[in-house]
Amino acid sequence: MTAPARTSGPVEASPGRLFRHRDFRLLWTGHTVSAVGSNMTAVALPLVAVAVLDATTFQVAVLTAAAWLPWLFAGLPVGAWVDRVRRRPVMIAADLVAAALFASVPAAALLGLLTVGHLLVVALGAGLARVFFETADQVYLPTLLRPEQVPEANARLHATQTASYLVGPGLAGLIAQLVGAVTAVALDALTFLLSALCLRRISAVEARPHRGAGTTSLRREVAAGLRFVVRDPYLRVLTVFGAASNIGLTGYQAVLVVFLVRSAELPAGLVGLLIGLASLGGVVGAALAARLARRLGTARTLLFAGALTGPPALLIPLAGAGARTAWLVLGGMLVSLGVAIGNVVKGSFRQTYTPHRLLGRVTVSMHLLNYGTIPLAALLAGALGAAWGPHGAIRAMTAWLALTPLILLAGPLRRRRDLPTAPS
Repeated sequence: MTAPARTSGPVEASPGRLFRHRDFRLLWTGHTVSAVGSNMTAVALPLVAVAVLDATTFQVAVLTAAAWLPWLFAGLPVGAWVDRVRRRPVMIAADLVAAALFASVPAAALLGLLTVGHLLVVALGAGLARVFFETADQVYLPTLLRPEQVPEANARLHATQTASYLVGPGLAGLIAQLVGAVTAVALDALTFLLSALCLRRISAVEARPHRGAGTTSLRREVAAGLRFVVRDPYLRVLTVFGAASNIGLTGYQAVLVVFLVRSAELPAGLVGLLIGLASLGGVVGAALAARLARRLGTARTLLFAGALTGPPALLIPLAGAGARTAWLVLGGMLVSLGVAIGNVVKGSFRQTYTPHRLLGRVTVSMHLLNYGTIPLAALLAGALGAAWGPHGAIRAMTAWLALTPLILLAGPLRRRRDLPTAPS
């Protein structure tokens, strides 16, 4: 007979006390500058492809797919490997690799050698660096803070991450309008260098992985992480929901820039501003997530977040030129609000619920399906865009996204107020 799982909401931590933690401040600063740069590139790379290289709708969608493809072929072994090593050096190395890749874009442009193929290589390489960084980061944060500080730290990190969805695209559009999209990519390279510098200055000495790490085969360690996710009813349903919703989210986002530039005939500066405003709900969601989880319960908050992530997406295809751009902003704000709330609660739950020796493998096992659907969704959206036009592709992908919250009702969440704090 198994003991019942303990339940509780997130523990409230003092924000002021958390920001007096020097090492967390450095980690947070590095995250912030890198996130702003990455979200500049998310708009700048498609703008470079469309405005500089005259890429097709399908080529732009493939560019998005390339950035996420490494989760499919490298995610599982990276997760097992990260559980064997210290994580901070991995994160620093990933930052430096990403900086070099993005710096190659303006260098190639200056030499007249820039091609769509070059952009695809950069997107693929930076995506691989991201696999290493994000997997190591998820395992590193709980070693830097006490368990009761992790939910608040996740909320702070996610708040700045979602704020970067507003600031990054807006800056990218403005810079592209003034001096060209290639310059925005060059600035992203600098943000990764700043992130690496911040991580390098963290003074906490990370403990070596436990003695058993590395004594079994990589394949067995990968299998252990997969089994834990597949057998756990909470992680399993959250993984499936994340994968399904990412199909819709990535699908419409992969062709959104093409639609706004070519169909709605909007200038590059306004495109970045609109995409940034559509992400504003994420800033609010990250700030409210911990408070909502305490008041409603963590399980109920995830159901609420799922409801916001789905049906409001149906407003996005109504967008067009002039006043109709408001539909994109309203729909995007509601969707980003739900995504932010869900990500904060889910991330804190995974970090505190999963045994730490398995955390890297469990994280990447969930990401394998969550992020692994993204390149497939981008390719699907590109194919639909080629057949039906970008507007038709956006309608199809948002209709799918609107249905995904039903998945959460298939698991144990609907019967609980709070998520458990440990496996039963």
